[in-house]
Amino acid sequence: MSTNSKVLAEVEYSWLHIQYRETSAFVETYGFSGNQGAVNLEGILMTPKGRKSSTLMIFMHPTSTLQLLPVPRAAVQHGAHVLCAASRYAKNDAALIMEKVLLDLGAYVRHAKEVLGYEKVVIVGWSGGGSLALFYQSQAENPTITDTPAGDPVDVKGAGLIPADALIFQAAHISRAQLLVDSIDPSVTDELDPDTRNRELDIYDPANPNQPPYSDEFIATYRAAQRARIDRIRNRVVETLYMLKKRATGEIERGFVTHRTFADPRFLDPALDPNDRKPRWSYLGNPETVNTGPVALGRFSTLRSWLSQWSIEDSRANGVACANHIGVPFLAIENSADDAAPQPHTGMIFRAAASKDKTFRVIEGATHYYAGQPEQLAEAVGLQRDWLAERNLLET
Repeated sequence: MSTNSKVLAEVEYSWLHIQYRETSAFVETYGFSGNQGAVNLEGILMTPKGRKSSTLMIFMHPTSTLQLLPVPRAAVQHGAHVLCAASRYAKNDAALIMEKVLLDLGAYVRHAKEVLGYEKVVIVGWSGGGSLALFYQSQAENPTITDTPAGDPVDVKGAGLIPADALIFQAAHISRAQLLVDSIDPSVTDELDPDTRNRELDIYDPANPNQPPYSDEFIATYRAAQRARIDRIRNRVVETLYMLKKRATGEIERGFVTHRTFADPRFLDPALDPNDRKPRWSYLGNPETVNTGPVALGRFSTLRSWLSQWSIEDSRANGVACANHIGVPFLAIENSADDAAPQPHTGMIFRAAASKDKTFRVIEGATHYYAGQPEQLAEAVGLQRDWLAERNLLET
């Protein structure tokens, strides 16, 4: 089928359940998944009615479910077979361990090839799934991990992860940890009282003498203060974990709140890493509102999860570092009006990728979600299909 065909396929949806055994020291997720000695995963397999394929595109995000997003659905309408795979931490990342998400993704890849019968698997890393895709592929090609950043055993090395046959990195960022260090509000001086702040570092305070366009000196000071706050939080997390282990009681984990975590000056000053994004806005809405709201980055976390996914010092899901260890064909897609993934990230990932066959493309005017952008969405899906078809990874 031609990429430019206007005849769209009818999408058929199938619920997919995968279960595999896992022994954990304690239950991390509420409900059926992750307890009783087993991990239960749920995904949505989407296929075009009456059309077969030997290739499956897997879309996975560490914590979101993606079947309602426009890109995977449009890909199916144009003939692709797509699995939107949810991790065990679907819609709740408070206790998320990135190393365990790799095991979940590995279970889907194995099921796709050994049970569903697909010959080829392409992992599409959209948004937070981009660094996950790179993390997975780097460990599937060169497995090394035997424990989490907190020191708990997790046998990624011995899991037999099956490498994907190609990766697509789309509207994605380097890592969750990098986003947090770039977005955490450095004006907070007391972690227990978010109202205790340094006014000259509060970018949402109209009385702050530092206003956009920001000076280089202010940005340098601001970024240093952000890293200092991250380091203070990390020290507290490490010290608390050590204290709990030393006590040797039944208390082995704690949850905590990190206030004000959505204050990247790029939101307010479009001259910083410029692209076509809307100023004073973000993919979550008004950034000032998000900064204090319940859905900002890393708002609720356990100690172990914070080290694994939010710590710039400890998290292994660093897209740039992981890209150095992938060898499969690699497509990087930047959306020029992306209001979530910082503009430099896609280029940094592309340059770091060790793949000999790698491609970089920009979708002009595209926002993070392609909301109300049918032309940009069609361009993105067509780009994916043509690129895969050229490598005999997708029937057309």
